[in-house]
Amino acid sequence: MDLQLKDKLFVVGGATSGLGRAIVEALVTEGAKVIAIARTTSKLETLKTYSERIETLAGDIAKEETHIALKEVLQSRKLTGVVLNSGGPPAMPALETSLNDWDEAYKNVVRWKIALTKELLPGMMEQGYGRILFIESVATKQPVENLVLSNAMRLAVTGYVKTLSQEIGGSGVTMNILGPGYHATQRMENLFAKSSELKGIPEEEIRESFANQTAVKEIGNPNDFASLAVWLLSPYSRYVTGQTLTVDGGLVKGVMG
Repeated sequence: MDLQLKDKLFVVGGATSGLGRAIVEALVTEGAKVIAIARTTSKLETLKTYSERIETLAGDIAKEETHIALKEVLQSRKLTGVVLNSGGPPAMPALETSLNDWDEAYKNVVRWKIALTKELLPGMMEQGYGRILFIESVATKQPVENLVLSNAMRLAVTGYVKTLSQEIGGSGVTMNILGPGYHATQRMENLFAKSSELKGIPEEEIRESFANQTAVKEIGNPNDFASLAVWLLSPYSRYVTGQTLTVDGGLVKGVMG
């Protein structure tokens, strides 16, 4: 199926690993052009060798200086879509958190996404077309053990996206959230390690227990996640906006999952 993305320009955060990299590769496969943002220059170099359709920007997408640098790269170019994706806050139980942890979680999960959306949205509205995709977590539908900071802050993003998508309805710009469940990424490996430490159980047993929580009894493949992400970034998703969709192998047990 041709998703009509040939030569369309996208920005993808967290582009060098995990779900972000899978989305970059899927976009390029569809013929799109990508500005890939990540903090590690050496990892960005591997993307440039992967495809000539990929430009790179080294920086932390959660920082204002990276937003300024992106504005310089874009200038008057027509931007089709953006994937707001970055790492989450550290794993810890609620009673171990400090108020500073909550302040940092707000900045790292919520604040920068609002700032970058406010920067890029006006241009999309002016051209009458755009796709904004937020990569959050299955925690938007049900909490994840030992991730209280993520559980709370992801819901703040959900409220923002739902509200703004209603306010800009009819502009040609859609906004949606994808909530990944347990996928084979470094983020999950960190969570396995933390759970192993807290429970005194080998990491392999932890990994198996996480897989068994899903209906399909396995940890997800980032490429499967990326296939839905790219569809939401395409013209075919024009009638889908303000939605939070989980890609979780049946992890969420509620009927609204």
